[in-house]
Amino acid sequence: EKDAKKEAFRKYLESSGAVDALTKVLVALYEQNEKPSSALEFIQQKLGGPTIYEYEKLQAEISDLQTKYNELQHEDACKELEELKNMHSSVSPSTKETNDGEPLKDEHVEKNS
Repeated sequence: EKDAKKEAFRKYLESSGAVDALTKVLVALYEQNEKPSSALEFIQQKLGGPTIYEYEKLQAEISDLQTKYNELQHEDACKELEELKNMHSSVSPSTKETNDGEPLKDEHVEKNS
């Protein structure tokens, strides 16, 4: 059973092109006159992955963008809050209600009545 699983996995790697890709990368590494300091980085780069430097640079960019996004979200929330305050303050006093749901009395109107 184990041998059958191994053989099925080997066929899968061959049919997907993984064996060829890895073989080409390992041959390229072998043929390097000066071996790179990190074989793993070389393999990652040849397979299309970012280098450690590129990865760290992308991580820093993600962090910066997240900070900017959070700042913009905060600004938008503040603007929305300010708009709501302005809308609330523009409601005429005779239509405002107290906390218990009773309409507030407009003192100016009562004095003239």
